[in-house]
Amino acid sequence: MPGKFFGGFPHLPRGRGLPGSSRCRAGQGDQDGGLRMKSITRQKGLEEIISLLGKARKVTLVGCGTCPTMAETGGLRQVEQMAGALEEREVTVASRTVIPVACEPLPGEARESFRSLLEGAQAVLVLSCSLGVRMVSDYTELPVLPALDTLFIGREAEPGFFVEECAQCGECLLGDYAGICPIVHCAKNLFNGPCGGSVGGKCEVDPNLPCGWQLIYDRMKSLGRLEELSIIRPCKDWSKSLSGGARRMRVPVPPPGIQNEEK
Repeated sequence: MPGKFFGGFPHLPRGRGLPGSSRCRAGQGDQDGGLRMKSITRQKGLEEIISLLGKARKVTLVGCGTCPTMAETGGLRQVEQMAGALEEREVTVASRTVIPVACEPLPGEARESFRSLLEGAQAVLVLSCSLGVRMVSDYTELPVLPALDTLFIGREAEPGFFVEECAQCGECLLGDYAGICPIVHCAKNLFNGPCGGSVGGKCEVDPNLPCGWQLIYDRMKSLGRLEELSIIRPCKDWSKSLSGGARRMRVPVPPPGIQNEEK
């Protein structure tokens, strides 16, 4: 039997699990109802998690109902599995829950309900991407710890197989490379042609990877844009990506009560 709904999201009391698959089919924007582009994560090893917990021996587990559910790293089933693994290591799981979208703020009433769920816990272990961990940390003064590593933004190319598509570099280059990113698809991040080490269209770094520049060439050829490959592209300005502190952006927000009307 499913746990009761707690503050707008399923709350799993200790000792009660949820049967069935953990895969989320209430997706966004696809005809088959599945999420396609998502934040891809993988679970940390249990020893690392135990080390992160330190002296905490009573924890609350928090999963996410979107990306980690689809990747099968932080959905209902994985929360239950993590609870079992921790209790085998003498860590008490005081409570557990799965927030529908961990990276989005909880509304006021749900936030208060969530805080009451944490009563008696010494730490919160979150099975979501890093943004979800950061969001949960805003709700409590308890230590909030990640159970997952956030790898990349990608798509599910086939069931259970995820492929990176965006490195969030801060300056999109897809227009210059026929929609194929040299940062993601070239192991050496080359912007002005291949390294010369590929063999049979495969990358010398990993023979299972297609050469990114072979992909770019083939796509440019199909679009009749091969002459553009002779253009020397400038060096990447990495200051727009991973330096200068947390990136921020402000967009115009209409005053309260004013909404755009459809024409």
